Amino acid sequence: MANSLEGLGKVPELRKRLLYTLGMLLVYRIGIFVTVPGVDREIMENYIRYGQSGLLGLFDLFSGGAVSQMSIFALGVMPYISASIIFQLLAVVVPALERLKKEGDAGTRKINQYTRYATVGLSVIQAISIAVWLESLSDNAGTENLLSSGGMLFRFLTVISLTTGTLLLMWMGEQITDRGIGNGISLIIFAGIVARLPDAVVQTFQLSTLGGGSLAPLTLLLIAILIVVTIGFIVFFERAQRRIPVQYAKKVVGRKLYGGQTTFLPLKVNMSGVIPPIFASSILMFPATIANFFPGASWVSSMQNMLMPGGMLYNFMYVALILFFCYFYTAVTFNPVDVADNLKKNGGFVPGIRAGKATADYIDKVLSRITFGGAVYISSVCVLPTILQGEFNVPFYFGGTSILIVVGVAMDTASQIEAHLISRSYEGFAGAGGPRMRGRRSSIG
Repeated sequence: MANSLEGLGKVPELRKRLLYTLGMLLVYRIGIFVTVPGVDREIMENYIRYGQSGLLGLFDLFSGGAVSQMSIFALGVMPYISASIIFQLLAVVVPALERLKKEGDAGTRKINQYTRYATVGLSVIQAISIAVWLESLSDNAGTENLLSSGGMLFRFLTVISLTTGTLLLMWMGEQITDRGIGNGISLIIFAGIVARLPDAVVQTFQLSTLGGGSLAPLTLLLIAILIVVTIGFIVFFERAQRRIPVQYAKKVVGRKLYGGQTTFLPLKVNMSGVIPPIFASSILMFPATIANFFPGASWVSSMQNMLMPGGMLYNFMYVALILFFCYFYTAVTFNPVDVADNLKKNGGFVPGIRAGKATADYIDKVLSRITFGGAVYISSVCVLPTILQGEFNVPFYFGGTSILIVVGVAMDTASQIEAHLISRSYEGFAGAGGPRMRGRRSSIG
């Protein structure tokens, strides 16, 4: 490990990328403390602290604490993620977008441009809803001094501030992906969650008898063990593969014999990475955002209560959306027909399976089975907050979703650093002769 860390500083390109990534994340963390004009940060922070186990805690988790600060980054990257979901779905059903997607880099850039436009629209809608919600919140007892003044000027400044903050985060994420290390959007979410972990540790300690609470030390130890086991469980499944054997036919070129070797086609159990829980959370946040346009309505409070994190309906919809996005994202990023055609062109075949359509059907069948296992694994990890909250009253951001994102993004970033080190003839983090980190595709958008 010491040699590997030393090697990080010996590769100029890698060092530059790491410093660029850290610089961007530092700007993001500084921006968290830039409050929207006209909002009292202390009153807002106290209000969010008491509602942290609900939907507000979910918003605050993915925004890295920006909601409790009512920062210009309060919307986070969720509008961009929602826009990405919309266009990935449309690319499947709209022929024009499907043709653009098949045009390669030029088509991808065009779709990304449409995604940015949609991000602006969604950011404006969500910013208006937050402005209306803040005005209604300032009428309640205990938060009546939240706003210095309301009205159209406050709404205009709020929309401009929050929309600009989201666009800045979107740009920073794209720059990190292009000029830094790792996937930029995922790293921004990762940085927000990690920044909240020290506060989560302190609050959990305060819940124990050692900190003046009612949580027994043994229970605290069991929680720590459960978190460690969960991390190990995530690492195991993130590296799990189903290897399909592939045999290449022998062929004679001149006087030399080529081919005949046996290799394998690796299919990851969780090919979609951390995308399904992020997409599912983003969709479940959207109805609550729309509900803020109708403060005081009875149907709004009923919908918010039904979709409260930890509730039965919320968990059911969360698991259903995770299952859907696991299959959807896998289908978007991996095409069995193309893989079968490439094998056939290069003289490869799966033993016992005819080349062409039969191979594509076999790969699709195997992929569907292991994707179901991966979806069940992600769902079981992501509903962990319900167990921890119901049984131990643990802070929300100690949940399975946050652990899954942190571990998954950390493994992705480590694998990219590993690839840079190997390309420059440096040993990876595992050391000489050790196992290499296996990366996975986790791009958003």
